[in-house]
Amino acid sequence: MTGILEGRVAIVTGAGRGLGRAHALELARQGAAVVVNDLGTSGSGEGASRTPAEQVAAAIRAAGGEAVTNGADVADFAAAEALVAQAVETFGGLDVLVNNAGFVRDRMLVNTSEEEWDAVVRVHLKGHFAMLRHAAAYWRREAKAGRPRAARVINTSSGAGLQGSVGQGTYSAAKAGIAGLTLVAAEELAPYGVTVNAIAPSARTRMTDGPFATKMAKPADGFDAMDPANVSPVVAWLASAEAGDVTGRVIEIEGGQICVEDAWRHGPAHDLGARWDAADVGPALRELLGRAAAPEPVYGARPAPAAQPDGARA
Repeated sequence: MTGILEGRVAIVTGAGRGLGRAHALELARQGAAVVVNDLGTSGSGEGASRTPAEQVAAAIRAAGGEAVTNGADVADFAAAEALVAQAVETFGGLDVLVNNAGFVRDRMLVNTSEEEWDAVVRVHLKGHFAMLRHAAAYWRREAKAGRPRAARVINTSSGAGLQGSVGQGTYSAAKAGIAGLTLVAAEELAPYGVTVNAIAPSARTRMTDGPFATKMAKPADGFDAMDPANVSPVVAWLASAEAGDVTGRVIEIEGGQICVEDAWRHGPAHDLGARWDAADVGPALRELLGRAAAPEPVYGARPAPAAQPDGARA
């Protein structure tokens, strides 16, 4: 199997199903040797099974590629370190890390339990950190030893993390954290030749079966805009040596559309040159808000009420 990733070694976490499966298959199709990681849990993070990862690895090998499996919990710090070591020991190095593993437990904030919060933040945010931390340590050692690698990290954020999503406060917070982590990691790892980007995919997976089932439904015919495989070519390019000048970006992908997110930029400002009096803050801040771009609507937000005629009351 040859392509833009020929000779490169990749880890894909959560690669047993959905987006991770599509990523692993596409990276292998482009020539990468792939460590297929999946804990094999349910959509809400319960249970474990090696079968999903084994099926993906078998499909890669059947197509002529190279793949091994790993069943580690990526949020287990020691297990994440062992996963990086497995890639290095099996294939002689590591060039690409695709952080994809995760699950959801949708709840409104007033109904979210501490256990649900901890579980979701752990697998998404800590899972990204643990894998990134150990992969980065390996790449730093290689660079200091005079063996720099054109390494690439592709994290997985979400529109929920960028614009928010009603009923997904925990998931949104974790995904927003991943976007912030991506920006910092891109800067810190640049001296070692490592790029770090994030994707915000929109696709049909177990995590979208609930609140977005209608939008994600498979069409009877024509282009399936919600097929997870639509996202993976972008991941493959970001994983390539060619993408060395692209870092610290969050890229949203839906169907055939690629969108570079433009969030958290400095907007209108007013410097008083002294400490503000609280009574003066309101008028100044309202003037700045009037000049700032309106925020993107939160997914699932109630539509704004229709304007009423003069004298009418809602």
